[in-house]
Amino acid sequence: MPGGRNATTRNGLRGGNVRRLAGVEVRAYEASVGGRRLSYEVAGEGEPVVLVHGLSGSTRWWDRTVPVLAAHHRVYLVDLPGFGSMRRAEGGFVLSEAADWLSSWMETVGLERTHLAGHSMGGYISIVLAARCPETLRRLVLVAPAGVPTGRSMPGYLIPLLQAGRYMTPGFLPVLARDALRTGPLTLLGAARELLAQDVRDYLREITAPTLLVWGHRDTLVPPSAGDVLRAEIPDSRLLLLEGAGHVPMFERAAETNAAILSFLAGREVGE
Repeated sequence: MPGGRNATTRNGLRGGNVRRLAGVEVRAYEASVGGRRLSYEVAGEGEPVVLVHGLSGSTRWWDRTVPVLAAHHRVYLVDLPGFGSMRRAEGGFVLSEAADWLSSWMETVGLERTHLAGHSMGGYISIVLAARCPETLRRLVLVAPAGVPTGRSMPGYLIPLLQAGRYMTPGFLPVLARDALRTGPLTLLGAARELLAQDVRDYLREITAPTLLVWGHRDTLVPPSAGDVLRAEIPDSRLLLLEGAGHVPMFERAAETNAAILSFLAGREVGE
């Protein structure tokens, strides 16, 4: 497993910079997936859990989650191609290839079986991976996952997007703005169009991992009604609705979200 600063791991990967979140050390490493060099981050020790960000996001969207999970787990964070530190990745972002890319990265860093948590678009990608490669997952956490058709067009999301800003905490807005600027409008619009064309329901019955669905009660982008669809279709699933939270509950209601994820990963009953 990843070792000290600039140390070579058993997979031939090398460590890089270190940052701290609430006193927890988060260390950067490098890997090569499909001929592309990339960096990812690791914090804590214990059973592994991979955190996957959503559209317009980056690993920073999980900053309020990492310190809590890292007290009990080895937490892995990676930016998807086209986003965050991978914004200049050759080939950009292709949604249809994202689950296979994530699976290849997991194999590269030695994750044979792991917990997986995905938010929004990252939730959609996590669903596809869970359906295609069930043997690689212990437990699955989906935070407001995208992919259930709403009938809205691209322009139809403008007002819900503006409404979503009402529930975002002030500390999240700079993170959102920075990541959106880094990603750029072409990648954002292209990924959004791809995502709107998907129907995640085709994959739900294939998921065998115990699944926790976390939703903000005031989510205007991915409405909580989609959570009812997923709970009905994913065989071993439960749904947790968080009052007062919007589309990014891991920032807007961090304490409740973190407690629920931690309890679920430990095998305790959460949600309905």
